[in-house]
Amino acid sequence: MGSLEGRAAVVTGVGRRVGIGYAVATRLLSQGAAVALQSWSAYDAEQPWGADNVESLVEELRAIGPPVAHSEADFSDPGTPERLIAAAQRSLGHLDILVCNHARSKRERLEELSARELDLSYAVNTRASLLLIKELVRRHDGRAGGRVIMMTSGQHLSPMPQELPYIASKGAIHQLTASLAAHLAVRGITVNTVNPGATDTGYATPELRAEVLASEPQGRWGEPDDAARLIAWLCSDEARWVTGQVINSTGGGP
Repeated sequence: MGSLEGRAAVVTGVGRRVGIGYAVATRLLSQGAAVALQSWSAYDAEQPWGADNVESLVEELRAIGPPVAHSEADFSDPGTPERLIAAAQRSLGHLDILVCNHARSKRERLEELSARELDLSYAVNTRASLLLIKELVRRHDGRAGGRVIMMTSGQHLSPMPQELPYIASKGAIHQLTASLAAHLAVRGITVNTVNPGATDTGYATPELRAEVLASEPQGRWGEPDDAARLIAWLCSDEARWVTGQVINSTGGGP
């Protein structure tokens, strides 16, 4: 894995130690990048899995070595992406990498579908990602190593009828990838999207865990570091010729 010394990254959705965002931040910091973290503990606290102590989580990441900044930020507010990226630049000096790992998910089938949840899922998952990218690109100083990583889900591989607002917003991310990559290629900024597959981040019920496990050819759920290894590679110089791709990192499962 190439070194990320001298690079500065923003990683969103870093509020739980069992999450992909924490694994990504750990990888980037271990490779020498400075990292600005975003979390939104109020959302986690409302979920069955609950919120971690974010202050202690941030201190653990700071112990790795490179600089770490942190913001609690609610992406349902359309002004949050600009404020977050501006704060990250003030803290780290310049910005090279953006990993849009945050997500809002609520189980709503067609019969339960609400305009409120559709709007919130779009605002957090799609709108915020696009505005974060806009603000990063606006501030990027043209140096080599510009990287954008977005996260989608498996809605393009198998049906997900239980989570329509979530998959609608993630489907938009999937379809934006090629257009953003084409637009930013001339700037030397790559854009790729990762589908991490079913990842064990503490959200699954015992029934869902067993159902997913039965379809996993390698006999296990994905681990957060499975996605983090790929994302860290995409952020490195070794991946400078890879852009516009939606990559399914699913262990062969759906």
